[in-house]
Amino acid sequence: MNKKSSGSIVPSQGGILQELTLHAKLILRLMGDRRVNPLVKLIPIIGLVYWISPIDLIMGIPGLDAIDDVAILWMAQYMFIELCPPDVVSELTKNLISNNAIVDEVRAQADDIVDGEVVDITGEQK
Repeated sequence: MNKKSSGSIVPSQGGILQELTLHAKLILRLMGDRRVNPLVKLIPIIGLVYWISPIDLIMGIPGLDAIDDVAILWMAQYMFIELCPPDVVSELTKNLISNNAIVDEVRAQADDIVDGEVVDITGEQK
């Protein structure tokens, strides 16, 4: 499935850890951006408060009581990103992706470097 064709504002970048990291960084940057409505910024805060609170929608069923926490956190981050101005989300996402590309390029260049030592085998002293 191609995520770019689904109309998602935030493009897929690879593995799930990269996705989670990208979304976390994007949410933090959106929270600090003045162009985002302060009422919209309450959505991730409410999600985190629910996650920390002892109140659960599904209580008493071992294993299932964590599902509502995950669902609320996912819904809060999804709604927050969708309700932010699309041009701001696109701008910040492009910045994050370009930063990741720079880091990947530096890592690729570091892979080309070979550590070694030079030894003079001719025995000549200088």
